[in-house]
Amino acid sequence: MLNISIVLYNHTWNSVGPLIGSLLTVKGLNELFIIDNSPSPSPGFADRGGRYIFTGSNRGYGAGHNIALRKSLQQDVPFHLVINPDIELNPSSVTEMMEYLQQHPDTGLLMPRVVYPDGSLQYLCKLVPTPADLLFRRFLPEKLARKRMVRFEMRNTAYRHIMEVPYLSGCFMLLRTSTLKEVGLFDERFFMYPEDIDLTRRIHRRYKTVFYPAVTVIHHHEQSSYKNWRMLLIHSVNLVRYFNKWGWWYDPERTQINKRIIQLNRL
Repeated sequence: MLNISIVLYNHTWNSVGPLIGSLLTVKGLNELFIIDNSPSPSPGFADRGGRYIFTGSNRGYGAGHNIALRKSLQQDVPFHLVINPDIELNPSSVTEMMEYLQQHPDTGLLMPRVVYPDGSLQYLCKLVPTPADLLFRRFLPEKLARKRMVRFEMRNTAYRHIMEVPYLSGCFMLLRTSTLKEVGLFDERFFMYPEDIDLTRRIHRRYKTVFYPAVTVIHHHEQSSYKNWRMLLIHSVNLVRYFNKWGWWYDPERTQINKRIIQLNRL
């Protein structure tokens, strides 16, 4: 019923092995793909379970997952989980989320409640971003950007109930593969960062994209673009590509989507 993919880049077995061990026990698992974008093969992954694929180059996050997603479409597996290597979870959580998708055929994408290792909530449910949303969030002091961020990150919902969200994080995306046949896979023009905005938005056009707080996972979120100037540059370049694709200040579809979500969730 389910394929899963993880994309590696210079990860060690000690850091990712516990997650792989958990995922291999998920009920209904068909195949676990370990896509390695590292400069050289990562030791310890090829013989520990799962299907290890060394790409030989850093193809980017979305392009790496697309290798596995194409396999899922060929195999006609109904669900595919895209997951970060820095996630901790209970295998039963994935099963519960698959059951939700089975019961809700109008839903194409599902994301759980995501917390930091200390249990604090990660605000990963967002409206379709404007350039100002992302610039203020990244470069303004939190005190100055807070009011806008509360709205953009849908914080007034308290993340307590199931809700439609037009931008869900790529750290954990449970996808209905028949949906991907209609809307396409990750856009490989985006090396990293806005590929989840783009894919969620394309799915949201035809299906519900849903936050499911009954399940909680832990995300060791590194926020590398806040610590490394090179990653900040990559982040910025790819956001320019995103807004070139969808529109910068003039984006009537964005306006319509966000207005509906704001009314629906009383933001």
